[in-house]
Amino acid sequence: MRTLIIAAALAVAATATPAHAAPGAVLRGLDKISGQARDFTAPIGRPVKFGTLEITVRSCQKAPPEEPPEVAIYLEVVDHPVPRRPDEPAPAKAVMSGWIFASSPSLNALEHPTYDVWAIDCRS
Repeated sequence: MRTLIIAAALAVAATATPAHAAPGAVLRGLDKISGQARDFTAPIGRPVKFGTLEITVRSCQKAPPEEPPEVAIYLEVVDHPVPRRPDEPAPAKAVMSGWIFASSPSLNALEHPTYDVWAIDCRS
């Protein structure tokens, strides 16, 4: 009986995946209006919201430990601005599609009047 319980517990532990263990990217977002910055995790292939931005990480690459440190994240960013009037829809606008690099944030930066987004790390 005890062996059966231990085997069942091991089977559940092997299939359970903590939410923080999902592969994705750690990004830092800055709201330029309020001055608030926060780090958030974006799972690969699933959009996350940051302000009016919808950010989808398509790939996250991290250099091996024996090489110089580098994190490269491929993002697709769509802005969903707040409509000026309640009776009109706000058109979504693609604002970025490309790689961002942790070591060179200005190389291919998100150009948005309200928000900045930086690459921080990859989670696997």
